[in-house]
Amino acid sequence: MQPKIQVKNVTKIFGDHPEQAFELLEQGLGRKEIQQRTGQTVGIHDVNFDVDQGEILVVMGLSGCGKSTLIRCLNRLIEPSGGQVLIDGEDILQLNQKDLLERRRRKFGMVFQNFALFPHRTILDNTAFGLEIRGTTQNERREKALEALELVGLDGWENAYPSQLSGGMQQRVGLARALAADPDILLMDEAFSALDPLIRRDMQNELLNLQARMKKTIVFITHDLDEALRLGDRIVLMKDGYVVQIGTPEEILSSPASRYVERFVEDVDKTQVLTAGAIMRDAPVLASPKDGPRIALRRMEQESFYCSFVVQRDGTLEGYIWADDAAEAIKRKEKTIEGLIQRDHQPVKPDEPISTLIQMLADTRIPVPVVDDQGRLVGTVVKSNVLAALADNQPDREEQEDDAAGGEGGGDEKAPAESAAP
Repeated sequence: MQPKIQVKNVTKIFGDHPEQAFELLEQGLGRKEIQQRTGQTVGIHDVNFDVDQGEILVVMGLSGCGKSTLIRCLNRLIEPSGGQVLIDGEDILQLNQKDLLERRRRKFGMVFQNFALFPHRTILDNTAFGLEIRGTTQNERREKALEALELVGLDGWENAYPSQLSGGMQQRVGLARALAADPDILLMDEAFSALDPLIRRDMQNELLNLQARMKKTIVFITHDLDEALRLGDRIVLMKDGYVVQIGTPEEILSSPASRYVERFVEDVDKTQVLTAGAIMRDAPVLASPKDGPRIALRRMEQESFYCSFVVQRDGTLEGYIWADDAAEAIKRKEKTIEGLIQRDHQPVKPDEPISTLIQMLADTRIPVPVVDDQGRLVGTVVKSNVLAALADNQPDREEQEDDAAGGEGGGDEKAPAESAAP
């Protein structure tokens, strides 16, 4: 499937003679030296990424890294100096001004940090402003604006004015205004940065709830790593106008591409971000309900495990059996293990955070089974998986030297094998 957004080799040079900066960029000079030599400022350089339909892509980095420049290049509020920005396969950098305005009105909604509400307009009129600019009839504007306000939990406030609303409520109006136009793409530039922490958390939850229903394509800018990890399906991490790593939150945490990324994520609470799916391993011993106890016990003995999960032919998890129970069933000359199956297991989905698994593993002797939406066993988690995931991976001397030279290092160690559990 074609990505909703394709960013290819996008560069933005601020100044009257960008060609001078381009020439020095080709020679490998950095942003600071280029500015000293030419007076031209490299906003972003050679940025490449795709955004799939319905994905939340978070672009993050420290102040001055180029993330706000980048998001404004996506709808040409800032004109890129080079590259391509394809929306549904169409390069918007090739559009004339009239067509560009039409695409902005139809394709894009934008939510800013400073709310950008008109103080003299009611909440309803603020919400309907984009539709008004588009030329929508008054009745349709009102209907769509009311629907959008209901979506963000502000129904009943349509006749109020911005000054009567809290900061969090005003930001909801900004989000409702973007949603009212029903855009394909939402561009959100530090949208929650001005809010108090508790309100900010509420708005993050609201955005995730809306996304679950509406499946918009969202590019979200933030300098807050916790926010990026919470919201992003993938994260683009930037430094000095360049992209230094693109990956899922788990990939960014578990396999940082450089020492810079490692430092960026070293204080993150990994238990809230890493999931069962990221650390699980295959269950090496499995049994079928129709297996005999001798066969089941033999498999466990061969792998030095004291229990085995039992699955149907299609992989659906039935439960587990103990090796001791299988040995007793052999003495009783039982034909199958069906009567031995324990069903007090607590399966989790792959997206379960490992903060939940820690307590589960402390309270059980068996591994935690991981199942898909159909109840099929897809892996197991044991204590060593969690410990390995939480261990700090310090780069060795060679990796540190590589980083100092401008290379990329990182990666994580494999979880140690854990016998006595499948």
